[in-house]
Amino acid sequence: MRRALLRAGHEEEEVDSAIARLRRERLLDDGRFAERFALSRIAQQGLGQRRVEVALRQRGVSSKVARAGLASALQEVSEAEVLDSLARRRWKTWVRDEPERRMRRLWRFLLGRGFPPALVRDRLRLISARHLDALEPELLESVE
Repeated sequence: MRRALLRAGHEEEEVDSAIARLRRERLLDDGRFAERFALSRIAQQGLGQRRVEVALRQRGVSSKVARAGLASALQEVSEAEVLDSLARRRWKTWVRDEPERRMRRLWRFLLGRGFPPALVRDRLRLISARHLDALEPELLESVE
């Protein structure tokens, strides 16, 4: 907010005063922003916590506030369930590929979305056992 106002040509003193007033009135709250942003990105856009944290940092939110916002958002939405849903949908789009290739593509896709590697590995093991019948258990071992 501060950078945007300064770029728009407002005086630094005016900007500081406006930001202080907005914070007092709780209209400008990085913690609340981080939580809402994280919840939206995870639940609506299917991003993992790593990508969300990077996006928050790019928006000027401190690491501490970003992590706290993520933790709060993850109490409301399950990152594992979001990952499972994305994995099932993606798996169906690669029906022409061999199961081993599909699993590698799915692994890369989910890591690229910002999900932690350990969570991806664990969820792919569960998904393969329950939903991806074409996979052999050793294929998951090769992805690690």
